[in-house]
Amino acid sequence: MKLERVEIVHVAIPLVSPFRTSFGTMTTKDTFLLHVVTDTAEGWSEFAADPEPGYCSEFVAGAEIVLREFLLPRVAALPVLAAAHLGPATAGVKGHELAKAAVETAVLDAELRSYGMSLATYLGAVRERVPAGVSVGIQQTIAELLDAVEGYLAEGYVRIKLKIEPGWDLEPVRAVRDRFGWDLPLQVDANTAYTLSDAEHLRRLDEFGLLLIEEPLDENNLYAHARLQQRIKTPVCLDESLHNARDTASAIAMDACRVVNVKPARVGGYLEARRVHDVAHAHGVPVWCGGMLETGIGRAPNLALAALPGFTLPGDTSASSRYFAEDITEPFVLVDGHLPVPRAPGIGVRPLPEALRRFTRERRDLYVT
Repeated sequence: MKLERVEIVHVAIPLVSPFRTSFGTMTTKDTFLLHVVTDTAEGWSEFAADPEPGYCSEFVAGAEIVLREFLLPRVAALPVLAAAHLGPATAGVKGHELAKAAVETAVLDAELRSYGMSLATYLGAVRERVPAGVSVGIQQTIAELLDAVEGYLAEGYVRIKLKIEPGWDLEPVRAVRDRFGWDLPLQVDANTAYTLSDAEHLRRLDEFGLLLIEEPLDENNLYAHARLQQRIKTPVCLDESLHNARDTASAIAMDACRVVNVKPARVGGYLEARRVHDVAHAHGVPVWCGGMLETGIGRAPNLALAALPGFTLPGDTSASSRYFAEDITEPFVLVDGHLPVPRAPGIGVRPLPEALRRFTRERRDLYVT
């Protein structure tokens, strides 16, 4: 395969409702798609971060510079274009995992389309559908939270995740438990909002029988998370702190996490995400697939990943309607609490031309032979 053109497509899609976390509120999915054209097939991917560096250090404008100036020249210089070659070729560019993931996924999509192979088959998926959980943002009131959870359960979601922060933690969790019972699979996500000095406060969450508490402390502080795990019964799950399989192995060895959230973009792409899965699975540590409010372009490959054997907990692989009144691909629809794993070649979906046109703010070439 030879690289012929790389196009960046800036899109902005309104969310059906504001999504608030400890680091900010989103009302629009504002990001870009990467469109790779080769001599044998085309591929698509979605950049997972936002216009501002809130969730992580990467952001839309910065990623475009990194892609144009540093990553794509290295990719274009490869004698044979293949997803497996991109990691070594771009290793000299430190960090920028989300930008690297965008390139790798688009190339992998094109490569697999040229073979007629699905990403699910390539990764080693063992399921035709995966259970879907939903992430519930911080609400204005407890009543609004209970209404939101009730609505998602009525739609069929099999697991609820509550975003928490100091001042919005114990009472929301207690209210959800009181209303919906102890059989509901329930977990919380702090997005690094606490410190180790909050350990005694976080220990009070133990009484609610949570599946896990996700990334409660500072990003990359494995030692503090290990100390916290010694003081609470609720399993600690790491997200932002795990950038690759090596980090995952270290965190497990330190007992800094007893559950792993795999976000392919965060670890540099689906090849490294599979390695993270393999490390956790080999140690008997449950894995689940996180979400970044993806459009169908990002959601489809996540479903393929979530069908691997080690993904034993429902992920944030929600239906398209959870976030968008209209997606830029054919929508993913929840059926009996599950979503189907795409089996068409590549990532299994393409943008719908008319929807893409309406949601596109700008498109331009980053590379042309």
